Amino acid sequence: MSEEHGGHRERTAGGLSHRVLKSLLGAWALAACSAEETLAVEEHLTACAPCAEEALRLRDAVGLLQAERGLDLDPTLRSRVLAACLGRRPARIPVPAWARPYDTETARLDALLADIDPGEWHAPVQLRWFEQDRPVRRKATVAAVIGHLMTVDGLVADALGLADPAASDGPGDPTGRTEAYWRGSRQPPTRAVRVPWREQSHTLVRTVSFAGRGSAELAVSYGAFSLPLRDALLERAFECWVHAEDIAQAVDYPYEPPSGAHLHALVDLAARLLPGTLAARRRTGLAPPARELVAAGAPGRTLHLEVEGAGGGHWYIPLDSPAAAAVPDHEVAHIALDGVEFCRLAAGHVPPHEAAAGQDGDKAAVRDVLFAAASLSRL
Repeated sequence: MSEEHGGHRERTAGGLSHRVLKSLLGAWALAACSAEETLAVEEHLTACAPCAEEALRLRDAVGLLQAERGLDLDPTLRSRVLAACLGRRPARIPVPAWARPYDTETARLDALLADIDPGEWHAPVQLRWFEQDRPVRRKATVAAVIGHLMTVDGLVADALGLADPAASDGPGDPTGRTEAYWRGSRQPPTRAVRVPWREQSHTLVRTVSFAGRGSAELAVSYGAFSLPLRDALLERAFECWVHAEDIAQAVDYPYEPPSGAHLHALVDLAARLLPGTLAARRRTGLAPPARELVAAGAPGRTLHLEVEGAGGGHWYIPLDSPAAAAVPDHEVAHIALDGVEFCRLAAGHVPPHEAAAGQDGDKAAVRDVLFAAASLSRL
C-alpha cells in the first residue's frame, strides 16, 4: 500500500502512513506500542533504512535511561529484536555477521558487570595462559581485567582511526599495551573503567556496521603479526568471553558459553590460526622440524580436528607447511574434543595433555597440534 503526500510517495505498513509509523518509533523503543502497532513498526523497519537507523539510536538511548537489570533478562534481547526487524530484507545498516560475536559477548559481559556488587570490582581474578609450553598465572582484579580488554580493543580502534580511551603510547602488542596501561595508572583501576570500555565496544560495532564490506580485510596490527579486521573482532570476542568466565568464577556467578553459531566462528578462527602457529613453534625450537617438504598448494600430511557439540565441525590441519593443502586422503592423525573444551585449550585454561577426549594416529602430530592450540593463548 502507498499514498501520495506532499508530492512524495509514502511507504505504509499495517495501513499506517510513513509519518505515523515514524512518530511511533519512540513508543516502540520503550515497548509501549500495542501489538498491532509493534507489528506495523517492525514491518516498516525492514523497508525503510532511515527509520531503521533512527530506531537503533532510540533503542540505545532507552538503554541508557533505564535502570540496569540483572542477567535474569536475556542481554541479547535488543540484538535479537533488531535482527528480526532488519533480517526480513537485505538491511542497509546491519551489524556484519563477523562482528556479531563481538557485539554479543561485550553485551553479555556488560550485563554481568551490571549485576555485581561495587566491592566485587576489586575481587581477585586469576588470569591463565601458556607461554613457552608452560602454564602462566597472573593475578588481577575485575576492574583491571576490563582495563586489559579496553586496552587491547584499542588495537582495533587504532586500525579504524578511532580514539583509544586507554591512550597507550607503549608497545603495539597486546601484552605490552596492557602492562603499560597497568603501570601508568595512578591508582588501581576501579569500576569507572566500565564506561569507557563499553562506549568503545559500542563505537567499534557501530563503525564497522557503517564502514561497508571493504572494512572486513583491513589489517589490524598486533605487533608481531596482524589479522584482518573480521578475524580481529572474532579474536576480541573470544578474549571477551574467556575473561568474562574468569570474572564470573571470581565473583561466583554462573556464565554460559557463546551460542552455537558464535562458538563455531571462534573455533574456526583458532583452527585457521593453527598452521601458522605450528610453523612459528618450529622456528623457535618449541616443536620438531617438519617431516616433509611440501610445495605450496600441494597435499601433505594432515591432522583431522573433529570438534563435537555446540559450535562443532571438522577441520583439516596441514602439518608440514602452512601453505600445504590439507586433505582427508593424507590424514595421519585424528583429534576429537568438545567445542568449549577446545576453546579453553586455545585460551590456555586447559593443559594440552588433558584436552583431547579422543585421539588416534601419529602421536607426535597430535602433541604438536595440541600444544600449538595452547600457544594461541596470551595475557
